[in-house]
Amino acid sequence: MTNPDGPRHIEVDDGGQPAPAAEVTTSAGADGTVRASLHAPAGHITPGSRASLVDAVMDLPEVQASARMEATIPLGDSESLERLRERTEDAVTRPAGSTTLLDANIPSGSQPEPGQDPDGGTTS
Repeated sequence: MTNPDGPRHIEVDDGGQPAPAAEVTTSAGADGTVRASLHAPAGHITPGSRASLVDAVMDLPEVQASARMEATIPLGDSESLERLRERTEDAVTRPAGSTTLLDANIPSGSQPEPGQDPDGGTTS
């Protein structure tokens, strides 16, 4: 089990290219708040890698067990922001210097159950 107060570093593999990363910290106890700081290196980033980073963060067990998310995203990172809006509920954003701050609810059970299609159906 991870330390709820220690930050967790998440990075997506981009085939040796500069890759986006995130620092994720969760508060102690169930139904807490998760704080994520997403960042990407300067230069070309492969399309889809920022969305993959958001998915990796949202799929962490400690994030799934949390009720709220507070995220810091580089201003202009529309791919990460859009993916966060897809994966959360009641998202509110506001600019803060060179970043965008997002406050949102994390839907309960946002991962598909075993044997359930991600689109809501069942698999056989």
